Amino acid sequence: MLSTNDRTATGVSDPTAPDSSPDERGATRVVETFSPGWKRLFDIVAAATALVALSPVIALLAYRVKRTLGSPVIFRQTRPGLGGEPFEMLKFRSMRDAVDANGNPLPDDERITPFGSKLRDSSLDELPELVNVLRGEMSIVGPRPLLMQYLPLYSHEQMQRHAVRPGVTGLAQVNGRNAITWPEKFAFDTEYVRTFSPLLDLKVIAKTISEVLNRSGVNADDMAAGMPVFTGDIGHSGNETGPADDQTRSAGNETGSAHDDLG
Repeated sequence: MLSTNDRTATGVSDPTAPDSSPDERGATRVVETFSPGWKRLFDIVAAATALVALSPVIALLAYRVKRTLGSPVIFRQTRPGLGGEPFEMLKFRSMRDAVDANGNPLPDDERITPFGSKLRDSSLDELPELVNVLRGEMSIVGPRPLLMQYLPLYSHEQMQRHAVRPGVTGLAQVNGRNAITWPEKFAFDTEYVRTFSPLLDLKVIAKTISEVLNRSGVNADDMAAGMPVFTGDIGHSGNETGPADDQTRSAGNETGSAHDDLG
C-alpha cells in the first residue's frame, strides 16, 4: 500500500539520556516513517466530519469542564509524534489542580472528580484530539502517543511505533487497552506499523466505537489509581505483569498539576 514517496527517515535522540547502553539509550535511532496519501485524506475527512457532527457534544463537555474544574478547559501536553517529533496533544481536563502543603500535586485519585472519572470512562476526554488529526499531528488510527521521556528507553523494535502518526485509537486499545502488559502493547503497536491498511483502520474504528458504547476494556478505578510507568526494563516484573495503560496516568505527578492527564 506504500510507495517510495510516502517514506522518509528521521532520527530521534535525547542528549540527557543515560550513557550506559548506547545502542538502547540516548543513541539516535533512524526511523523510516510512513505517511500514505490515502491515510491522510481519510484522517482529514473523518476528523472534520466528526468535529461537525459532535460539535454539540464537544460544546456541552467544554461547558461542564469549565463549570466543574474551571480554566483551562483543555489539557495540553507535549508528546512524540511521527518520527518521534514532539507535538502538543489536546484533551479535556479531568482533574483538579490540587496540591499539598509543599506545592506538590496530590495523587491522581485525590485530584480526579466524579465528572472527570466519567469523562475518562467514556473516552470523551479524547475528543479534542480530532483537532490534532486535522493539524496533521495525529491520525484517527495508530499507536497511542506516550511520553517524551520514554523515547530514549525504547529498543529499536519498540521505536518503530513512531514510524506512523500516533492515533486517537489503535490496535492495542481494541485488544485489551488497560489490561495488557507493556510487551503486549508494543507488539500490537509494531504489528500495526507492519500491516496497516484502509480495511484494518476501519475495523479498529468500528471496534473502538463498539467498546466505547459498551464501556468495555476500560476500568475507571484503575485509571484514577495510576498505572506503572514504563522504565525500559521489559523483562522485569514491574513492567511485564503490570497493565500497560495507554494513558500512564501516574506519570502526571512528575510534571506538575498542569499535566493532569497522560492519555
